[in-house]
Amino acid sequence: MAGTFERYKQSMGVLYFVRHGQTVWNVANKICGATDIALTELGHQQAIETGHKILEEGIQADEILYSPLIRAADTARHISEITGIPAREEPRLKEQHFGKWEGTPRDGKDFEKAKACFVTDWDGGESMMRVGQRMYNLLDEITQSDKTYILVAHNGIARMVQSYFYNMTNESFARFGVPNCEILRYEF
Repeated sequence: MAGTFERYKQSMGVLYFVRHGQTVWNVANKICGATDIALTELGHQQAIETGHKILEEGIQADEILYSPLIRAADTARHISEITGIPAREEPRLKEQHFGKWEGTPRDGKDFEKAKACFVTDWDGGESMMRVGQRMYNLLDEITQSDKTYILVAHNGIARMVQSYFYNMTNESFARFGVPNCEILRYEF
């Protein structure tokens, strides 16, 4: 019986998720979405500290996949430079385009209501259903792989990853958030 458990234990996969460091619009409480917003100096420092934390905690990965937006790309670059883990851009990790909501307050009442509408494109944006489709396709590929990845992306993408691995209500999905540069671990 121990042999069976060991085989199961060895075949278990792991995925890590890191949200990018702090941005100018995070400080201003604005929705970034697909708008390409840079890291603050603190955001760069958070990314460097995250790289050191990954080393200290003995986290091992085959590759870092990151969003093409500059805030995630710079975060991944810092982590890669410190850890030596190779990094490459993965377009499917790009944050959701929130259409007319981009640049508006994150805690706006109308935006809170809009987040409950999973099929709307928000006047030129991207529906949550579309984001879910691209992210679930990527996560299907990752969970079928024998590699361990660190995904560096955004809060909206974090919700998709969380919902892929755990059942969530619409309300818990809309409220789910990850602090800048927090490391989440998922086993599958």
